[in-house]
Amino acid sequence: MRRRALTMALAAAAALGAGQAAPPDTILVNGHIVTVDSSFSIAQAVAIANGRFTAVGATDRIRRRAGPHTTILDLKGQTVIPGLADDHLHDGGGGPGVDLSRARSLADVLAAIAAGVKHSQAGEVVVTNSDWHEAQLREQRLPYRRDLDTVAPDHPVVVVRGGHEYILNSAALKKWNITRDTPPVPGGRITRDAGGDLNGELIDRAKSLVRLPPAPPLTIAALQQQHRKLNAAGLTSIRYPGAPVEQYRLLQEMQARTALTIRVSQLLRLGADSATAMRGAIAATNVKPDEGDEWLRIGGMKLAVDGGFEGGWMREPYAEPWGEGGTFRGVNTMPQAAYTEVVKELNRLGWRVATHAVGDAAIDEVLAAYEAASAERSIAGRRWTIEHGFIPEPDQFPRMKALGLVISAQDHLYLAGPSLVKYWGTARAAWTTPVRAYLDRGFTVAGGTDSPVVPYPPLWVFYHFVTRDTISGGVLGADQKVSRTEALRVMTINNAYLTFEERVKGSIEPGKLADLVVLPEDILTCPEKHLERMQVELTMVGGKVVYRRPS
Repeated sequence: MRRRALTMALAAAAALGAGQAAPPDTILVNGHIVTVDSSFSIAQAVAIANGRFTAVGATDRIRRRAGPHTTILDLKGQTVIPGLADDHLHDGGGGPGVDLSRARSLADVLAAIAAGVKHSQAGEVVVTNSDWHEAQLREQRLPYRRDLDTVAPDHPVVVVRGGHEYILNSAALKKWNITRDTPPVPGGRITRDAGGDLNGELIDRAKSLVRLPPAPPLTIAALQQQHRKLNAAGLTSIRYPGAPVEQYRLLQEMQARTALTIRVSQLLRLGADSATAMRGAIAATNVKPDEGDEWLRIGGMKLAVDGGFEGGWMREPYAEPWGEGGTFRGVNTMPQAAYTEVVKELNRLGWRVATHAVGDAAIDEVLAAYEAASAERSIAGRRWTIEHGFIPEPDQFPRMKALGLVISAQDHLYLAGPSLVKYWGTARAAWTTPVRAYLDRGFTVAGGTDSPVVPYPPLWVFYHFVTRDTISGGVLGADQKVSRTEALRVMTINNAYLTFEERVKGSIEPGKLADLVVLPEDILTCPEKHLERMQVELTMVGGKVVYRRPS
């Protein structure tokens, strides 16, 4: 009798508690909801209250939870996925300078620069933005010094290409006194044409020879505009891969004003090349490792040891003529000894490290430093990363695995495929960012774009990882295709894992943050080409609509 009375009392208490539960703020019904939970289940409806998912299931069951003030959104069969994330996004593009993003030929590039020259003062430096790549041009090559001279014989011109390269015209070379006799810059490269003359190209640390006009200061308004653009593409979380503390302070101010519409993890980049300098630079920031919350968090420290497409540091020389007779293997931007000491110091101070490493020789350097740091204090389980990891070698996989590394992978090949074939040969280009190989060996792979080096739409990442198709070079490395469910994990829950947030976001499950994206078609079954051009219908962050496609 006592047991029965206790059971009835507990049941009554549970019913009373359920009756007192506040109705959802929002309910989405009649949808195709891809939850990305452990079983990758499909639901019809979801309830949201106080910024979190409270129930997921059939439309009839979820609709019964509605109260008089609940907003009900009828999806009419549209697909819902967890909010998409980008693990390596510098900014959303569209920066200052001559816009080359729409150029599709050298003539387009030169015409845009000519217009910039026409609207500038005598002697004023004309700078382009970096939102472009030569692979988007019909000629699939860079505009070099002599090309630029045809439209700007007197004005100094600096063409910014990605984050690793400038191309200067003759007036710009003269302005900064860069000649054939200028000594090499450690960690950089000054390239020449077939005749031995400067072609205007400065790679990585050789860019330090140039002092560009100061960019407009970053503002809260600019960040808000950028975030709205990213929301429209379906992004609900981003990771800034190496930004100054000043940007972090702006983001903190945005959070204080409740002006954030996207969740942010920021890696700091302090430009310190010794353990002592790094220790001092960290102290000056007054920032603690991993500080923050679900809206804004410090995610670690960003370092780099090699260049980009044109400077990835390889064990073997580049393909000819880029290999310069078997002598050029890329650019090592931070020597092993100094890099290792910085990594060890960061580990001692409790910081996680994320290192840009493109080529296999660069990955060798990273692994040696990470192993040295881990010997002092284990980094296993702390989710240190290799950023990019274009060209891993078979002997490196076990070492990565022993350290418990997470792979931060982007869709560079989608844009730059033809250029990488020229630089490295077809075999290495086709192996670039081998997501299939990483997943098959049990690595957690988080995905992103490296925007503005590669355009920011996350669905393009999904499309490329699934198809290995490129914008202008066809399919490269078909054996590295992944399934659509794998690609969706890479762009959602795996990104949450990267930032130690897999228990609070990255899937549509009760208790998790209500970040989601509504799409017009089923991302798991629609024709492949539809993925590339699909438009987002609606984006929610914390249960609030931050983007709705205009009707």
